[in-house]
Amino acid sequence: MIRDKVVIDTNVILSGLKSKKGYSYKLLDFISQDQVMFNISVPLILEYESILLKFKDNIGLTVKDIRDFIDYLCKVGNQTKIYYLWRPILKDPFDDHILEVAVNSESKYIITYNQKDFIESIKFGISTITPKEYLEGGRK
Repeated sequence: MIRDKVVIDTNVILSGLKSKKGYSYKLLDFISQDQVMFNISVPLILEYESILLKFKDNIGLTVKDIRDFIDYLCKVGNQTKIYYLWRPILKDPFDDHILEVAVNSESKYIITYNQKDFIESIKFGISTITPKEYLEGGRK
């Protein structure tokens, strides 16, 4: 089975942990079922951890739960090295590392709720797509 290579923005991870009813949660289930090649980097994992810890009360998880979840993502994710060679390119320089993971891992998609922040990804052949679009087959 050929799996799509994807990078998942932090807002999708947070949303998936807030509710078990949405597309973000279903996408997290895709990761657990090994249906996508989930690409990560050290800076991206640190961002996930920082945001999840900041909003832990909103998502009803303990610090230990979050650390266990982060450990799980590190286990199932495909670690990609980034080299900071061509920054900045996006309008929000804090998102550049996500694009760089996508480029270096040869991902086809960045899955995010902030599509407008990643318009430049198309220059690299990377589509920016929401979890709903991805799961409903809107992939190209």
